[in-house]
Amino acid sequence: MVLGDGAVWIWNIADEQFPGAIQIVDLYHAKGHLWDVAKAIYGAGSDLAEQWAKQRRDELDEGKIDDVLAALRVHAAANDEARKCLDYVARNQSRMRYPEFRAQGLCVSSGVVEAGCKVAIGTRLKRAGMHWTVTGADAIIALRCCKLSGRFEGFWERRSAAARAGTGRPE
Repeated sequence: MVLGDGAVWIWNIADEQFPGAIQIVDLYHAKGHLWDVAKAIYGAGSDLAEQWAKQRRDELDEGKIDDVLAALRVHAAANDEARKCLDYVARNQSRMRYPEFRAQGLCVSSGVVEAGCKVAIGTRLKRAGMHWTVTGADAIIALRCCKLSGRFEGFWERRSAAARAGTGRPE
């Protein structure tokens, strides 16, 4: 699975590096684009903007992409933000099947991933006075991920077996 903000270059890399992977537009980013349209049409802080954005966000959550597209089309000719968002949603609609993705147990927002990176990696590598080489950082990240995922003992067992076998590296 590849989770991205909807930028074309992300999907190009995903297609190249992970062919066949499920591609999902980060729900937070998609909702942010809809909110930008609401502000552009009705003005920031207006009740109409809030109502319009809430309706579109609910439609997105419910998988009603055609309704989102129809609402954007109403404003696209007169509003540049609506036109850009219409293009964004139309281009990414296959990546916005949120009810289907949730039913499969897939993550539809990058917040969890970003928080996980912050906790698993950032807190370990960004302590006071620490300086890392890329090789050292990669090694400590691998160990930290093994530890946090409950695979630490298995890692060391494989490593020890490899050392006893004389290969010096785990299989």
